[in-house]
Amino acid sequence: MERVEDIEAAIESLPPKEFRRIAQWVVERDQTYWDQQLDHDSCTGKLDFLFEEGESDSKEGYLRDWPASQ
Repeated sequence: MERVEDIEAAIESLPPKEFRRIAQWVVERDQTYWDQQLDHDSCTGKLDFLFEEGESDSKEGYLRDWPASQ
């Protein structure tokens, strides 16, 4: 695999249309990684504390409807 610096140089040389295409690909790829990590963390219980915090805040009356009623 090429070094990161080589890849950066290749990207720098792209015309705008091709740069936008690769930029969109990177965004989509990053989102896929994020989704996979979130799924993994959820399945392994790493996010359980968020549910517990939400339930506790709800019982204490700290939560409100979103979006707020006008």
